[in-house]
Amino acid sequence: MLPPLRRVHLLLLTIGAAVVLSCWQVGLFDVQRLWDGAQGLGELLGELFPLRAQRWPHWLLPLWDTLCISVASTAVAVALSLPMALLANRRTAPHPLVRHLARGVLNLLRALPDLLLALLLVAAVGFGQLPGTMALAVHSVGMVGKFMAEAMEQADPDPAEALFSTGADRLQVFVHVLLPQCLPAMLDLVFYRWEFNMRSAIVLGAVGAGGIGTELISALRLLDYGQVTALLLVVFLAVALVDQISSQCRKNFTR
Repeated sequence: MLPPLRRVHLLLLTIGAAVVLSCWQVGLFDVQRLWDGAQGLGELLGELFPLRAQRWPHWLLPLWDTLCISVASTAVAVALSLPMALLANRRTAPHPLVRHLARGVLNLLRALPDLLLALLLVAAVGFGQLPGTMALAVHSVGMVGKFMAEAMEQADPDPAEALFSTGADRLQVFVHVLLPQCLPAMLDLVFYRWEFNMRSAIVLGAVGAGGIGTELISALRLLDYGQVTALLLVVFLAVALVDQISSQCRKNFTR
């Protein structure tokens, strides 16, 4: 068996080789192509100005739709994640088999890209905000449920064991012990996920899932780069506002 220091050196060497191989595979060592791409990017940046925001009144409703998609998908995800987290952690799972099954479901949901889910749901239920909301909610359950379950497992076990010894059931242990300990971390996670869903909702508009992303992809298809720049500015301001609201909420809830 290799000494610990040799194992660390071997691990670092393996990681370094994997990084170099990956960079070579994706073309990061192709200097000529990178140079040509930089020139093309410079020309494209020149076409992004001046801004064209004459259609800004038409962007308000899609922007509102994007915000609603992010809020609704996060709310649905939290409602579904909490029971999944109860089944996926050692403290409250009724049986190890149930815990493994719940974790398997969370892993599956987390592995499905939200863009692929949106494409499938658009094909199933049609264009609009509903498939985007459903796609983000399903994808969010995998992540939110996993972190909620881990937060419950990392909570101080002594109060839970003391309550179990009095004859309390798992639900009572969750309500009176685990939830008070984990609530700040859970709220922090929920607001971070809302920020993520706001950004993702913009991207999902490109596949017909509603929101401001639909306007953005339409401008790109028309090669109207001045309008693209104006839309990107609107998106930046909207995301910055959501980030600020989320940050303020996290500070207030975790004091």
